[in-house]
Amino acid sequence: MSQDDNEPQRFTIEEEQTRQYRLFNARGTQLTVRLLPPPEGEDTNPMSHFLDSVTELFEHALRDLEDSDMVGITISNEVEVKDRAIGISFRRKDQITGDVIWSVFEKVAQSNARFNALDTLVMTVHSVRMPAGHGDGIATKGRPLELMARLKKVSYKSKRKLTALLTL
Repeated sequence: MSQDDNEPQRFTIEEEQTRQYRLFNARGTQLTVRLLPPPEGEDTNPMSHFLDSVTELFEHALRDLEDSDMVGITISNEVEVKDRAIGISFRRKDQITGDVIWSVFEKVAQSNARFNALDTLVMTVHSVRMPAGHGDGIATKGRPLELMARLKKVSYKSKRKLTALLTL
């Protein structure tokens, strides 16, 4: 957690499981967490405390990801499993902001009366590392798209013929 020693703790992690999917260049992390109420004696706005807690939780959950990674998140109550989960659709990590989080929670609060933020929450984060490459090595050098498509087709056919000759 990215907190100072004098700041109150906003959540506790009860369990954390991570699973790699190498074939798909993806990773899934499931966090079982509990958001903590504001400290006693402190006169804070409950909504701002909640938003700060969730933002800090997201920062913790997304700490090992690149900004270009695609991230999908679901949050559900551990107790009320029959209720619908809160879902943030896949988007780049740098596009997940406090405004996005707040708009999703706002929509769910209107439709899901049983969601309780102080219950134990199960947060599942699926991330996919996006490839950063330049294709198969055909340089465009400012050529038009039609020419590049023909070059790629010729390159593919010649590789296929070469493979056929090698297998004989």
